Amino acid sequence: MDLLTIPPSDVLIQGILSGILMGFVYALIAAGLSLIFGLMEIVNFAHGEFLMLGMYTAFWMYALFALDPLLSVPICALALFGVGVLVYYGIIRRILGGPMLAQIFATFGLAILLRASAQFLWTPDFRQVGDAWVAGPVQLLGISIGLPRVVASLASLATFAGLYWFITRTETGVALEATAQDRQAAALMGINTDRMFALGWGIGGACVGVAGAFLTTFFYVFPDVGSTFGLLAYVTVALGGFGSVPGALVAGVIIGMLEVLAGLFIAPAFKYVAVFLLYLGVVLVRPQGLMGKF
Repeated sequence: MDLLTIPPSDVLIQGILSGILMGFVYALIAAGLSLIFGLMEIVNFAHGEFLMLGMYTAFWMYALFALDPLLSVPICALALFGVGVLVYYGIIRRILGGPMLAQIFATFGLAILLRASAQFLWTPDFRQVGDAWVAGPVQLLGISIGLPRVVASLASLATFAGLYWFITRTETGVALEATAQDRQAAALMGINTDRMFALGWGIGGACVGVAGAFLTTFFYVFPDVGSTFGLLAYVTVALGGFGSVPGALVAGVIIGMLEVLAGLFIAPAFKYVAVFLLYLGVVLVRPQGLMGKF
């Protein structure tokens, strides 16, 4: 049996395009995680479960009120922004300055709690939005791509651009950056670092809320859905660099393409193996990532 399979050129081009589009979604999911780490040097192990809550929010808006996921994007963003702020004030602020293990187990325990609660409340069944506004294929440069994936990718890219503009061009965003650079110096300059931390968690939640709403148009919703995306987000942040939001975009595209190319050249079952091997390589060769500062 051949170890490598050479796909036809049209399939290869289609795969690369699909990987780039999916990479934009990965980048948006990872942006919130990277932002939180850049601010507080805390890894949110419940980030994937935040995405799961965003997807369930969009799904229940559709199931209960016939609201298409495209219309529920602002609701998901606001809901997850609130979840992020609540988690900060309810859990994270209490363990700031504590041992590293306390910080790890706090978010890891939160992830288990959210996942188990979703299974208890909504059962482990797979659910799907059956009649979304965006559905079916679309032709791009002669290549057939799923329209929901195209819309989700463009929306993720637009949200990412808005996030980057907010961080680099607004007074509040500059205060966030200053807090990430040196929280003591930022506090001496009159910046309320506690509020900046809460804002960072809120923005991180809002990012996965937006991504979750768009993912429901072409992905099943179930309690464990955040696990895979969460792992990919950690790899994306590690490759792009902890604390680097632009690095998350570059890394997201690389991982999206690597995932697809590994599936085409080796086998679909090995696509995540290639991604996690990349993660191990980054940790060993360049622990700070492509554009990281830690």
